[in-house]
Amino acid sequence: MAAFELTEEQTMLRTMVRDFVNAEIKPVARKIDEDEKIPADLIQKIKDLGLLGASFPAEYGGGGFGEVGYCVMQEEIARGCMSTATFIGAHQSIGANAIYLGGSEFLKKKYLVPLAEGKYIGGFALTETLAGSDSFNLRTRAHKEGNEWVINGEKLWITNGGTADVLSVFARTDRGISGFVVETKLPGFSAGPAEKKMGIRGSTTNQITFDNVRVPAENLIGEDGRGFLVAMKTLDAGRLGLGAACLGTAKELLEMSAKYAKERKQFDVPISHFEAVQFMLADMATMAYAMESIIYRTAADYDAGKSISRQAAQVKLYCSESLGKITDMAVQIHGGMGYSRELPVERFYRDARINRIFEGTNEIQRLVIARDVLKRNGVLL
Repeated sequence: MAAFELTEEQTMLRTMVRDFVNAEIKPVARKIDEDEKIPADLIQKIKDLGLLGASFPAEYGGGGFGEVGYCVMQEEIARGCMSTATFIGAHQSIGANAIYLGGSEFLKKKYLVPLAEGKYIGGFALTETLAGSDSFNLRTRAHKEGNEWVINGEKLWITNGGTADVLSVFARTDRGISGFVVETKLPGFSAGPAEKKMGIRGSTTNQITFDNVRVPAENLIGEDGRGFLVAMKTLDAGRLGLGAACLGTAKELLEMSAKYAKERKQFDVPISHFEAVQFMLADMATMAYAMESIIYRTAADYDAGKSISRQAAQVKLYCSESLGKITDMAVQIHGGMGYSRELPVERFYRDARINRIFEGTNEIQRLVIARDVLKRNGVLL
C-alpha cells in the first residue's frame, strides 16, 4: 500500500467484494467471455450490493467510499472478470461521474441518484471515427431549438452503448464542446450490434447514432462550450479505476503463477526451484507493488481534492504496460496450460491488451506526462 491505511469501512468493502467475486463472478467468468455477455442476474446482484454507486456520496444514492474505495472495489472485481470491471467502470467512473463532476443539482437528483442506486445503467460517449486520440475533433453536433438541444452524429467504441439507459454525451456546439445527459429511449437514438472483440468480450461495445435526438435544455452538463474540461476531468478518475482493475488482474495472476510453479514439476522438481521462474515471479511482484503504491496514493490525492491529471496519466500508463508484461510472464510460467482456455490465464492475457488503448492511448498519456514535466521543469508534486 501507499503511505496510508484503508479505513475500516474500506477494508470491510474489500472483504465484501472479494467474497462476492469468489462466490458469484469467478464461477461464471469463463461463460461471460464465451457468451460475450454479463448475465442479467449477476448485474442485479451487483446492483443489490450497491456497487454501481460505491464512490458517490450517500446524498446522491452512493456508498460514500470515494475514489480510494472505488479502486478497492475495482481491484477485487477484476480479480474475477475484467469484463465485469469494465462494465462497472463505464457506468460509474465515467458515465455517472461526468454528471457528478459537471452536472447541475437538478441533473444529479434526476439522473445521478438512480444511476448510483442501479436503477439506470450509464455510459460515456466521447469517441468518434476522427476523434479517438484527437478527442477535441468531435463531429457530432448539437444546436439549440427553443428549450431543447438537438443532437446529430455518430459515436463508436462506446462501452455499455447498447445497454445503457443514460449516456453522458459530448458534442460540438457553436460555443465549443458541450456535455449532455441523453436518455437512450429518446426518438432518434440507436445502437448498432455489439463489436466482436479480442478481449473483455463480456463488456458490450457499440457504435451509437443520434438522428435529431432532442434533449431538454436543462440536460446540459455544466456550461455550454465547457464540456471538454468536464470530459477530461472525468477521464482522470476513469484512469485510476482502470489502474485498479489492472492491479487486481496482476495480483490474481501472481497468485495463480506462484501456486502453479510450486505444483508443476520438471526434471523431478517443482519449476519454482528454477531461477528463471523465480525471476519472473520477482518481477511480477515488484510491478504489482509499484502499481498498488501509485494507484492508492493518487486516489487519496483525488479524494483530498488535489489536481491529479499528470498522476492519473502515469497510473494509466504504468499499470497498463506492467499488466501486459505480467500477463505475458504468467502465460510463460504456465507453459502450454497458459495458452489453453482450460485455465483463466489465457482470458486474462486477452483482456489485458485493451488497457493500453482505451481511456486514452498510452501514447497520449506520454504526451500528457511529458508536457507537464516540461511545464514544471520535472518537479514531482
